Amino acid sequence: QVKLVESGGGLVQSGGSLRLSCAASGFEFSRYAMYWFRQAPGKQRELVAGITSTGGGTNFGDSVEGRVTISRDNAKNLVFLQMDNVNVEDTGVYYCRGRRFEEDIWGQGTQVTVAS
Repeated sequence: QVKLVESGGGLVQSGGSLRLSCAASGFEFSRYAMYWFRQAPGKQRELVAGITSTGGGTNFGDSVEGRVTISRDNAKNLVFLQMDNVNVEDTGVYYCRGRRFEEDIWGQGTQVTVAS
């Protein structure tokens, strides 16, 4: 079964850090580019960060650039998101996504709430 399962969400204090993990199964993870997206209440889903299949390239959303690191472990089928200096605007559901050509896999999401 193709699956992406996010973990690590919860309540974070403003100015603190969060680390999310996404565990992949059921597909050849090392061939997929991986992404983190987020969706705040009442807003469209937006890109947070992306990483190429080998981990050699990354890209970031404008609203988080400079505060975020994305990494992956292809041996363990995991992708990570580290966000520092969080603020209340970082509150939302964070989704993991895998893409390879026309194949597009989404996780169920994990809630992150930043308290002021």
